[in-house]
Amino acid sequence: MAPRRSRPGGGRSEYAVFAVMAAVLVLAPFAVYPVILMKCLCMALFACAFNLLIGYAGLLSFGHAMFLGGAAYASAHAAKVWGLPPELAILFGTAVAAVLGLVVGWLAIRRQGIYFAMITLGLAQMVYFLCLQAPFTHGEDGIQAVPRGVLFGVIDLSGSLAMYGFVLVIFLLGFAAIYRIIHSPFGAVLTAIREHEVRTISLGYNTDHYKLIAFVLSAMLAGLAGATKALVFQTATLTDVHWAMSGEVILMTLLGGLGRFSGPVVGAFLVVALEKYLARFDGWVTVVEGAVFVGCVLVFRQGIIGKLSAVLKRPL
Repeated sequence: MAPRRSRPGGGRSEYAVFAVMAAVLVLAPFAVYPVILMKCLCMALFACAFNLLIGYAGLLSFGHAMFLGGAAYASAHAAKVWGLPPELAILFGTAVAAVLGLVVGWLAIRRQGIYFAMITLGLAQMVYFLCLQAPFTHGEDGIQAVPRGVLFGVIDLSGSLAMYGFVLVIFLLGFAAIYRIIHSPFGAVLTAIREHEVRTISLGYNTDHYKLIAFVLSAMLAGLAGATKALVFQTATLTDVHWAMSGEVILMTLLGGLGRFSGPVVGAFLVVALEKYLARFDGWVTVVEGAVFVGCVLVFRQGIIGKLSAVLKRPL
């Protein structure tokens, strides 16, 4: 599934896609269980953050779950133990993910290809065992009964619709931030690094500097998704920091369309829907997910959105 090359003149179509997506998501909780939608939005933001790294900077991370799960633990601890309001708890979790991303990125970007991926995986496993052993994470039990709190001291987030509105705003802001990043001069340099790093270096750009910034931004946005998810489900567990979650976000991104700004959203909704409606089949969920992935690789080499974009001849 090759990443998309940006095409001029697609801004209007992309704005239309964003407007339609926002309108659908506003109306969705009146037809679908809000908690499922909130999980979809959190995972979609996580996948978009991962797509920023692999789809536009060309960096494959096998350990992105450490940012999702690390921020979830930090946010849950801040909300339950420290009593921080939801907005500050989420900001704290996001900041923790950004700092973790800075450390991991600084260590990993010195290598390329499979070596970069293996370093991120190894460091993610270290974070996993830290979360397993640290006293404040409560081991395999995780942090339970995390209060959602009152947003800005005014909006009670205990209700599903109120919480959904909050999550939707976070997702749309995160999605818009990613769109702005990839359509900025910084995003153009990232694309140049992905396409031909040696040529980009010859033009005078410090590619390691740009890759580190991209890595930190991706980690921060993944942390935003994880911190929000912890408040939605009022829990933080080892599932979010496990290596399988890193594999799941890769699956979401590839299914939707690598390098497509709306592709990871579609991929995330598809994977969450499969997990939800096939849950009664237990282990067969992963088998079905694998079959769907193989089918998409064979039929939609550019992902679902990539194929749809080619049919419509419009960037999506």
